[in-house]
Amino acid sequence: MSAWLPAAPCTPGACVEPAGSARTAPGALLRLTAVLALLLTGIALSPLGHRIPAVATRHWCRWIVRAAGVRVRITGAAARNGGLLLVANHISWLDIPLLAAVRPARMLAKAEIRHWPVAGPLAARGGALFIDRDRLRALPDTVARVAAVLRSGGAVAVFPEGSTWCGRAQGRFRSAVFQAALDAGAPVQPVRLRYRLTGGAGSTAAAFVGDDSLPASVWRVVSARGLVADVEVCTVITPGTHADRRSLARAAQSAPPYLAPAHPVPVARVLSHPGQDTPPRPAAAGP
Repeated sequence: MSAWLPAAPCTPGACVEPAGSARTAPGALLRLTAVLALLLTGIALSPLGHRIPAVATRHWCRWIVRAAGVRVRITGAAARNGGLLLVANHISWLDIPLLAAVRPARMLAKAEIRHWPVAGPLAARGGALFIDRDRLRALPDTVARVAAVLRSGGAVAVFPEGSTWCGRAQGRFRSAVFQAALDAGAPVQPVRLRYRLTGGAGSTAAAFVGDDSLPASVWRVVSARGLVADVEVCTVITPGTHADRRSLARAAQSAPPYLAPAHPVPVARVLSHPGQDTPPRPAAAGP
């Protein structure tokens, strides 16, 4: 790994704690089977591409997270049309379907994901833009490809920290990818992700950090009880409000909460188990 690559100090041993209680092995295995079934369905349907309605994709991504036993609370709404750079802090592999539940987008992903079982083929067929993080010289080409997607009216989802963090700490948004939004004249929509327990206390059980393996992380999530994913969609940053990528990156990381229009349609709700919605609860303070 190159010295210039961003890295978090978080490790599974030091940072990751299981949720308050665990499901039985049969229950966790059932949830794991449901997640795999949904992923395989996505791979089978991916050749249909843009013929699948965006609303169906969003629901499918929510079902993946819900099938893993994690409740989802989304507040705010993303721009639905036109080019959009969707940026978020990065904690877990769950972040990927959570962002797609906000708005389906082409994911900017590290090249290693190509070789992940199930998720790799799904990412490739879903149009992911892969970046070789070991080659600094490849970065301008990656920025150009992201800008081209934005100019064409597509959305691109990015985790600008460049590494996963446990959620109790957060990395700095790297500025390179924001150049693509400047070059394309596209808006930026920040999203804040947080995992907690049902009672409100922050949790690191969903974190996928350091040398943690994907199978171990997935099993920890499907085994946990009471995990909630809070997804806060922040106010969109319109083109022309920032002169350079560093300023734009700082603004995205400190963006205020979403400001609802004068006559809003309710968009915040708690999604618990499939087929069961519960009233929204106030977000708890961070850990």
